[in-house]
Amino acid sequence: MNWRTGSIEEVMALVEQVPELDRPYPLETYQQRLNDVPHLIQIAEVEGEAAAFKVGYALNETDFYSWLGAVLPDFRGLGIAKALLQGQEQWVAEQGYSLIKVKSRNRYPAMLRMLLGKGYHLVDMERASDTPLDYRILLEKSL
Repeated sequence: MNWRTGSIEEVMALVEQVPELDRPYPLETYQQRLNDVPHLIQIAEVEGEAAAFKVGYALNETDFYSWLGAVLPDFRGLGIAKALLQGQEQWVAEQGYSLIKVKSRNRYPAMLRMLLGKGYHLVDMERASDTPLDYRILLEKSL
């Protein structure tokens, strides 16, 4: 597995292939979040085929937000999410940021386990709906 930098359009095409992301963001949302701020769009490839993505952007001079990411169903269980996370952390540290923030939900226990296993800490929770599965869980990691 290799990863490279990618484009918003590539991410949008990959999102369409991820069943859990059934309400994709419009192009304008990506542009609002990513234009005019330092950001990283990663595309993971397996044997030349796009398999996953990870998108993050600077919140300020010290904090970086890991916003959106997923592995396509056919490529899950290969360690791709961990590899993208490691690549993102390395890039973020090289850019001089000292903190990575990420939100997840109870409905994604594998993601929560991975983040906790990689040294992220639970710091807050947003009750985004009446369903505990959809509560947003904020995690952070100091670099």
